[in-house]
Amino acid sequence: MNKKSSPKKIEIVNRKARFNFHVEESFTAGMLLFGSEVKSIRNNSVNLGDGYCQLNDGELFLKNIHISEWNQQGFGVHEPMRERKLLLNKRELLRIEAKIKSKGYTVFPIRLFEGDRGIFKMEIGLGQGKKTFDKRDDLKEKDIKRDLDRGRF
Repeated sequence: MNKKSSPKKIEIVNRKARFNFHVEESFTAGMLLFGSEVKSIRNNSVNLGDGYCQLNDGELFLKNIHISEWNQQGFGVHEPMRERKLLLNKRELLRIEAKIKSKGYTVFPIRLFEGDRGIFKMEIGLGQGKKTFDKRDDLKEKDIKRDLDRGRF
């Protein structure tokens, strides 16, 4: 029997997110995208590095995410840095809004991935920013783990 090989699932990770923030909660949200944006995401033309989320009138928007223009598109050119609406349940939005109003909490993108049905989803994190000494501790743990994996100790 010939098994069809499934196409490669797309996953784009924001490596800065876990380095700069303590992730207390994470949510999976849908996104409103244009067709040319979907094509660019499948082409791995996305930069999540400086992205953040902002609440406007009870809706969550993803800002400062760069999705490159698709080079073969015709007349419907999308703006690469436009804000994109995230689709969450009302309960999740209220929970995020309550946390954001408390001191120091922010919402940031963690990863962009393709779901089971081929729909792109955004995993967003809710947390507080790390201090400099927290980042140094993370780097130290990373170096120790790498040395152990290499068999130096």
